[in-house]
Amino acid sequence: MDDLSAQRKLYSTANLLAILTIYYNLVEGIVSVWAGAADETLALFGFGVDSFIEVISAIGVWHMIGRIRANKGEAKDAFEQRALRITGGSFYVFTAGMLFMAIASIYQQHKPDTTRWGIIISFISMSFMWLLIHFKTKAGKALGSSAILADAACSRACLYLSVVLMLASVGYEVTGIGYLDAIGSLFIAWLAWKEGREAFDKARGLSCSYACCAK
Repeated sequence: MDDLSAQRKLYSTANLLAILTIYYNLVEGIVSVWAGAADETLALFGFGVDSFIEVISAIGVWHMIGRIRANKGEAKDAFEQRALRITGGSFYVFTAGMLFMAIASIYQQHKPDTTRWGIIISFISMSFMWLLIHFKTKAGKALGSSAILADAACSRACLYLSVVLMLASVGYEVTGIGYLDAIGSLFIAWLAWKEGREAFDKARGLSCSYACCAK
C-alpha cells in the first residue's frame, strides 16, 4: 500500500471514529437522562445532559476531519469556531444548573431510588472511551495531526466523567449515603466548567491545556 492510500485509510478511520462518537453520545445521553430521571439520580441525569453537549462538539470534530482531509489545513474555520462557542456556552449553563440542583439535593437530603443504571452506563462508557482514545491516538500519530490527537484527549475527558459517575454510583449502592450522588454531580459540574473554558480557549485559537471533549 502506497503512502497516499495509507493516508486515505487513516482519514477514513478518523472520520468513522468521529461518527461513532456522535451516535454513541446521542444514545448515551437519551438513556442516561431517562434512567437518571426515573431513578432520581442527579449524577446520572447530569451525565446524560453532558453527553448531549458532547454531540455538538463531536459534530464539530467530524467537520474538522473532513476539512483536514481535503487538505485545507488544521486551522479552525468559522463553523468549528461557532461550534466551540456553542459548546462552551452550553457547558457553562449546564454547570450553573448542576450546581443549583446539587445544592438543592444536599439541602433536601435527597436519595436516589437506585444507582445501578449509573454503574452499568459508566462501565460501558469507560470501555468505549478507552477504545476511542486508543484508535484516535493511533490515527493522530500516524497522520501527524495535532487536531486528531486533541480529539483523542477530549475522549479522555469523557472517560474522567465516566469514572466520576462510576464512583458516585458504586458509593451510593454500597453505603446508601445520598450525599454521594450530589457530590458526584458537583464533580461533573466542575469537569463541565473546565470543558467549557477549554472550548472558548480553543475558539480563540489558544492551545488546550485540559483534556477537553472535542472542542
